[in-house]
Amino acid sequence: MNKALILMAHGSSDPRWREPFERVHQAAAERLSQPLRLAYMELCDPSLEDTVAELAEAGIEHADILPLFFAAGRHLRKDVPAQVDALETQHPSISLSLLSPVGEHPDFIAALAGVIAERDAS
Repeated sequence: MNKALILMAHGSSDPRWREPFERVHQAAAERLSQPLRLAYMELCDPSLEDTVAELAEAGIEHADILPLFFAAGRHLRKDVPAQVDALETQHPSISLSLLSPVGEHPDFIAALAGVIAERDAS
């Protein structure tokens, strides 16, 4: 099965806000063998909709969507699942799985705690 991973951030009209997400995308892409895309839920491009359409057109059969959010608030409980449902209807050749937000992963929590602890040492 052709698979891809989509890193999904919220989105902002401020290009400087997007820079850290672009750096994460670039660093992760160097480690993965499967296609990796960065998409935004709203407010900037590439949108989640455009990204899914591109992957479906490229013959990708499944894509996991990893939210680059700290926690699952209203967007991840309601808005994004509705987007995903609509996208699966529009692009029946690709199945989509919405993963838990990165902020809930134990390794992310440990890494963030390490960054915070560094502040204590300075």
